Amino acid sequence: MHNKKPTIGIIGAGRLGTTLARQTLKAGYNVRIANSKGPETLTLILSVLLPEAQASTVHDVIQLSDIIVLAIPLNKYKTLPPELFHNKIVIDAMNYWPPTEGRIEEFANENSSSSVYIQHYLPQATVVKTLNHVAYNELEEHSLPFGNPNRRAIAIASDDKEAKLKVEKFINDLGFDTVDLGKLEEGKKFQPDTKLFNARYTADEIKKLVKN
Repeated sequence: MHNKKPTIGIIGAGRLGTTLARQTLKAGYNVRIANSKGPETLTLILSVLLPEAQASTVHDVIQLSDIIVLAIPLNKYKTLPPELFHNKIVIDAMNYWPPTEGRIEEFANENSSSSVYIQHYLPQATVVKTLNHVAYNELEEHSLPFGNPNRRAIAIASDDKEAKLKVEKFINDLGFDTVDLGKLEEGKKFQPDTKLFNARYTADEIKKLVKN
C-alpha cells in the first residue's frame, strides 16, 4: 500500500537524527537519512536500529524528501548545498553551542534567532525552527497521543504559514502539541539559555510563559 504521508529526510545520523527517525517511522512516515560520510557508513546501524529507514546521500535526502530536518552540529551548516533546497520545507533543529563548537560570529547575537541565518543561507527554502528545544531521548519518552491533557508541547516559528501547518501535522504525529510563536525571528524564545529550552511544558504553559 502506498504511503501518502510526506517523506521525511533527516540530515544527521547522531543521537537526535536516529531517535527522530525512529519516532518518524513509528508515526507511519517514510524516512531517508544521511550523514556526511555517505550511505554505506549507515548500512549497519540502520539494519539494527532503523531497518525501515533508507540510507541516502545528502543530495538524495534533499531532492527526494518533502520535509528535511537539519540535525547536524550548527557549525557544519555551510556543508549543505543551498542550490538543492529549491522550494523545500526545512526544519532547523540545530542549536548554537559555543562550548563545543566554538564561537561562530553570525550566531553570537543572543537577540536573534540562529534560524534567521540558516534562512539567509538557504534562500530558496522555507525554514521552520522547531524540535531544537527538546532533548533527543525525550522525543520518545514524552510522546503522547493527541488529546492527552499532559501532552508536551513543542514551539515552532517560521515566516511561512503553510509550511508551519505541514510541520505542525508532522509534530502532532510524533506525539506532541505545537505552539506557533510567529515569525522565524521569534525562534530566539526557545534557543539555549531560555525558559523554554529543555523544559517540559504543555501548550497552555508555553503560551503563558511567552506572554510574561
